[in-house]
Amino acid sequence: MTKEFSVNRLDIKAFAQQEAALEGELPLGQLRRLLADDLRGEAAAAEPVRWVLDGEWVGSSAGAGQAWLHLHAEAQMQMQCQRCMRPVDVAVESSRSFRFVKDEATAAAMDDESDEDLLVLEPLTDALELIEDELLMALPMVPMHEVCPVEVKLESATQDFDNSPVEKTNPFAALASLRIDKNQS
Repeated sequence: MTKEFSVNRLDIKAFAQQEAALEGELPLGQLRRLLADDLRGEAAAAEPVRWVLDGEWVGSSAGAGQAWLHLHAEAQMQMQCQRCMRPVDVAVESSRSFRFVKDEATAAAMDDESDEDLLVLEPLTDALELIEDELLMALPMVPMHEVCPVEVKLESATQDFDNSPVEKTNPFAALASLRIDKNQS
């Protein structure tokens, strides 16, 4: 018997055991934390976020096994280019696999030796939160245009700064004078 699954209240174990799949599209406005990183703000709320979830059960079908969830999500965001400070369109995409374990202690014990992400198996999981978390982590730390639409001046100092009348003093000059005084005594 095939069970119906909801992305908001996903039974991960049953989803994996049936090796079920879900896919969908939702407006960016439903992922408020992700929307907060888009320069367009509420104007971007209708932009689509596409996602796919695939369940996998590794082990025997009799119950002894491990639940896996494979996630793929993508969205178009508008962020601020850190070179020219103008808006830049960024394709944000995440593809991750998660293995589910029975509790936090098991996850902590296995974390160092496993290559995959480990999560605790909960009775019902809101997979939309997981999708949003993964897209947030996929955002570029320094968004930039390939080629900025305006010329970018790259300089480390201005002439006014370099020609300042401030006299530079050596912070160790006072120590040198102490050393001289000590040698004279």
